[in-house]
Amino acid sequence: MARKRIAIVGAGFAGLTLAQRLKRSDYDIWIFDKHNYHQFQPLMYQVATARLEPSSISFPLRKVFQHCKNVHVRVAKVEKVDLDRKNLQTTIGEYDYDYLVIANGAETNYFGNEELAKYAYPMKSVPEAIQLRNRILQTFEDAIIAPAEQLESLLTFVVVGGGPTGVELAGALAEMKKNVLPRDYPDKDFSKLRVFLLEGLPNLLNAMSDESKKYSRKYLQDLGVIVKTDTLLSNYDGKTVTLKNGETIASQNVIWAAGISGVKLDGIPEEAYSRGNRLPVNRQNELLQIKDVFAIGDIAYMETNKYPKGHPQLAAVANEQAEVLAKNFIRMAKGVMPKPYEYHDKGSMATIGKRKAVVDLPQFSFQGRLAWFTWMFVHLMLILSIKNRLLIFINWAFSYFTNDSTLRVLMDAPDRKSN
Repeated sequence: MARKRIAIVGAGFAGLTLAQRLKRSDYDIWIFDKHNYHQFQPLMYQVATARLEPSSISFPLRKVFQHCKNVHVRVAKVEKVDLDRKNLQTTIGEYDYDYLVIANGAETNYFGNEELAKYAYPMKSVPEAIQLRNRILQTFEDAIIAPAEQLESLLTFVVVGGGPTGVELAGALAEMKKNVLPRDYPDKDFSKLRVFLLEGLPNLLNAMSDESKKYSRKYLQDLGVIVKTDTLLSNYDGKTVTLKNGETIASQNVIWAAGISGVKLDGIPEEAYSRGNRLPVNRQNELLQIKDVFAIGDIAYMETNKYPKGHPQLAAVANEQAEVLAKNFIRMAKGVMPKPYEYHDKGSMATIGKRKAVVDLPQFSFQGRLAWFTWMFVHLMLILSIKNRLLIFINWAFSYFTNDSTLRVLMDAPDRKSN
C-alpha cells in the first residue's frame, strides 16, 4: 500500500515542527518553502541591529532532515492549489497530495497604504533584517558628511508598533546610541539621534500584564526612547511621518512593526478567509469547509471558549498546533479519532535592553535582571542546533561584558553583476 502524502506549505515554526514530528511516520512528507532555511523570527531584530549574524538564526532545512528518508524538501513557491485534483502547482512543477497543511504564516500588513509600503522598512524575514541592518549602518556613515539641515531627519528613527518586535528594536537602537556610536564615531556627536516608538493603543505590549506594560515603558524611556501611545500613523512619504492628530516627525528611517496579515494561497476560496486573511479551522485545525486541508500557525484562526477571538499569533501556538496535528495524523493512520487542540499558555516575554526585560508566566510576572536572564535562556533553548546556540551565547557574552559587538559590517548587494 502506497504511503499517503502530506504537503506542508511553509517552513516556519508550525511547518517545521509538524515535519519534524512526522519524520519517522508512515507518511511521505513534502515541505515547500521559497527559502532553503528556517528563520528564527524572535531574534530577527538582533540581526537588524548588528548583534547577531544572519546565519546564527537561520537553519538549513536539508540539514534538519538529513537522515529522514520520508521528508522531501522543495525550495519553491506554491503558486496555486487545485482542491479538486489535490494538486499543488509550484514554481518547479506540480505535486499531488493526500493531505494539505497550510503553514505559510503572515506577511507585513501596511493596511493599504502604498506610500508606507514603499518607504518604510519591514522586518519579517532574514533578507529584510539584513536590508534594515545595512540601512541603519549606512545612516551612521551618512551622518558624518550630511549637511546640518538634513541631520535631524537622518538621525531620527521611528519604530511603528508597540508589540514585542517594536519594543525590542527600539531598545536595541537606543543602546546603540548609548554604547556603540561614541566608540565607532569619536569625531561625531550622535547626541541628537532620536528613537520614537509609536503605538496606536493606550499601552505597549498590550497582550501582557499591567506590570509588564508599565515597566517596558519605563525601561524604554530610561534609555531615551520617545514613546507615544494612543498615536496612529497617517502617512509617510520617505521624509515626513504624518500622524492622525496632525503632528509631523521629520525622519528618513521608519521601521514598520505594526501589523501582519495571513499570506493568501491561490486556489483557496476567498470565502474561506476571515479577518486578517486567516483561515478559520475546527478544533483539529482542519478548514471548516474544505476536507483534508489543514491550517496551523499564524494563518490559522480557531475560536475556542478560552480564545473566542482566535489564538495569539505566537511561535508557542504554532509549535503546539503542529505537535497536536502530528499526533492526530498518526491517530488517523491507525483509524483512531483525532483529538481537539487546546492552547496551554506558558507565558510571554520581551527584552528592552541589557538587564531590562519583562516576563509574564500564567501565575505571576516579573521584570528586570532575572527576567532578562530568563528571556535569554528560553530563546537559547529554542534555537535548533547546538552550534548556533553556542555562537549566539558567545556573541551575547561578549556583548554583555563589552557593551559592543564585532558584526557591524556593511554588506550591500550590488545592483547588477560586474562584467
